Amino acid sequence: MWKGVIPAVTTKFTASGELDFKEMQRCFALQMEAGCDGLIACGSLGEGPMLSHDERLDVLRAVKEVTGSRPALLTVAEAATREACRLAERAAAAGADGLMVVPSTIYHTDRRETVANLRAIAAAGDLPVMIYSNRVAYRVDVTTDILEELADDARFVAVKESSDDIRRTTEILSRLGSRYDVFTGVDNLAFEALAVGAVGWVAGLVVAFPRETVAIYRLMQAGRQAEALAIYRWFRPLLDLDVSTYLVQNIKLAEALAIGSNDRVRAPRLPLDGAQRERVAAIVAQALRERPTLPQF
Repeated sequence: MWKGVIPAVTTKFTASGELDFKEMQRCFALQMEAGCDGLIACGSLGEGPMLSHDERLDVLRAVKEVTGSRPALLTVAEAATREACRLAERAAAAGADGLMVVPSTIYHTDRRETVANLRAIAAAGDLPVMIYSNRVAYRVDVTTDILEELADDARFVAVKESSDDIRRTTEILSRLGSRYDVFTGVDNLAFEALAVGAVGWVAGLVVAFPRETVAIYRLMQAGRQAEALAIYRWFRPLLDLDVSTYLVQNIKLAEALAIGSNDRVRAPRLPLDGAQRERVAAIVAQALRERPTLPQF
């Protein structure tokens, strides 16, 4: 159902801390113009947990204004199933094309609870669902066994695989075939995941470097792995910024330097400073100096 590069976009704020719709729409449009295949609002990178439900729905509507016929998904990542179901219902009413769902982010559910949680949210929204499996960040592992158990509900259409183990992608595809659209959710494992059969990339650094991200994906789909790998090797120091406690600050700083945006975040986060900021800025500056000429694809 879904494939390609679907950015997990950042949420932009004004200097006073309100949602900056003008800047969001500018940045979202850059993704679409580069050839991305949809957008995901209010994920981890989009600071969803720092936003009210009303704000998240407003960001979704801003995404919808630029995606056109391509999918606009809202992330559902709530501590309690009741609140997650309510947000799923409201997302459907607001016109979401689908949901990316994270199991409970506070209480770490066991298998039975994880299945019940995901089924309830899918039923409440009655939309296509991408299951976000990230045992590293959220400590709930949506295993291949769980995916197999959920396969009887057609609303579960995709999985964002972020276990940080490329063997998991192979395992899902070997056991379940094409039942789920498998997306890689780890930027610095994207080439590897696409090489073993993932059909999409929920990307982070794409928000600062959209054309390079799309180029890697499309070259891989065309069987031009050597050309994709050359871009990926240049990209790797940037992609590593996604695998960090400070991924939001890292990537927003990359946006500020690469596309002229800003690095405002919502508290308790603060923008990078000192040596940490200098390190990230140096990585981005080097990448910009050495930016490759992209092949036709």
